Amino acid sequence: MFHSKISGIGYYVPDNIVTNDDLAKKMETNDEWIQERTGIQERRHIIRGEDTTTSMGVKAAKIAIERAGIAKEDIDFVIFATLSPDYYFPGPGVLVQRDLGLKTVGALDVRNQCSGFVYAISIADQYIKTGMYKNVLVIGSELHSTGLDMTTRGRGVSVIFGDGAGAAVLSREEDLSKGILSTHLHSEGQHAEELSLIAPGMGKRWVTDIIADNDPNDESYYPYMNGQFVFKNAVVRFSEVINEGLQANNLQVSDINMLVPHQANLRISQFIQQKFRLTDDQVFNNIQKYGNTTAASIPIALTEAWEQGKIKSGDLVVLAAFGSGFTWGSVIIRW
Repeated sequence: MFHSKISGIGYYVPDNIVTNDDLAKKMETNDEWIQERTGIQERRHIIRGEDTTTSMGVKAAKIAIERAGIAKEDIDFVIFATLSPDYYFPGPGVLVQRDLGLKTVGALDVRNQCSGFVYAISIADQYIKTGMYKNVLVIGSELHSTGLDMTTRGRGVSVIFGDGAGAAVLSREEDLSKGILSTHLHSEGQHAEELSLIAPGMGKRWVTDIIADNDPNDESYYPYMNGQFVFKNAVVRFSEVINEGLQANNLQVSDINMLVPHQANLRISQFIQQKFRLTDDQVFNNIQKYGNTTAASIPIALTEAWEQGKIKSGDLVVLAAFGSGFTWGSVIIRW
C-alpha cells in the first residue's frame, strides 16, 4: 500500500475587505457585538462579476500545483468541497478540470460543508493509498456573500461568513513516517436542520413554490443556525475526534506542533485550546481576518500557518472540523 502527503498548498481571498463597521451600516450591529460573539473583525466578500466559487478555487489550485513542483498534466483527479457551487448542477469539480485545462481526469464534488475539506482529504488519501492515483488536487472554496440576509433579521448568521478558497495537492510518498497518518470521519444527521439552508431543494421547499409565492418574508432560502446548540455540539465533537486521531497513532496531546481547526468561531477554537492546554504557538486561527469560509477555512489557515513558518518538516499537524450535517472529522499529518 502507498502513502500520501500534502506536497503543495495555496489559497486565494478576494481583495474586498468588509469590516464589522461596514456591516453596521446595513444592519443593527456593531464591532463590539460581533467580536464578542465570534472573534471576527473583518471578512472578504467578492465584487460581483469578478469571482465565483470555481474561479477562486482555480486561483488557489494554481498556487498549490506550482508549490507541489508538478505540472497540471500530472494531476490525476480533482476533488472539490463546497456548499456554494456556481450552478445547482453540474458541480464545480468539472469546471476546475475545464478551467485549468486538465486532461479528462475524474472530478468529484463533496457536499459536507464545514467538514468538506477534511472529508475531501480523506478521500484523496484513500485513492493514493490504494494506488489508483498519484497526484490528487483537493479544493475547498466558498462564495457566501451573495446568499446572505444582509439585514438585521439575518445578522446572527450573516456577520460570520466570508468568501475564499484554499487548495492542496496530495501526492504519493515513499517515506511511511511522513504524510497523512490517518483520517477520522463522523456524522449525526438527527441534527441536520440545526444548521441548514432548506431552499431551493427537491424536498420541503421547491423552487416553484418560492417563485409562485414571491414572499419577501420567506426565510427558507437563507442559512439558518441554532448558534448555541451548534456551539455545544462543536466543542464536544472537536475534542472527541482530535483524541480519536491521536489515539489511533499512539500520540499524546503534547506531540501536537500545530492544530488547525475549522474557523467556525474563535470562541470554539479558544475553548478547545484551553481544554487541551495548548499554547498560542500550537493553534492557528485566522477567523479574525476572513470570517468563517466553511470548506475553505482549513486550507486557507493551513497555508497561512505554513507560509508564516509555523509548520515545519517533521511537525505533527492536526486538522479538525465540525459543521452542518452534523458532520465532523480530523486528519493527523506528519509534515
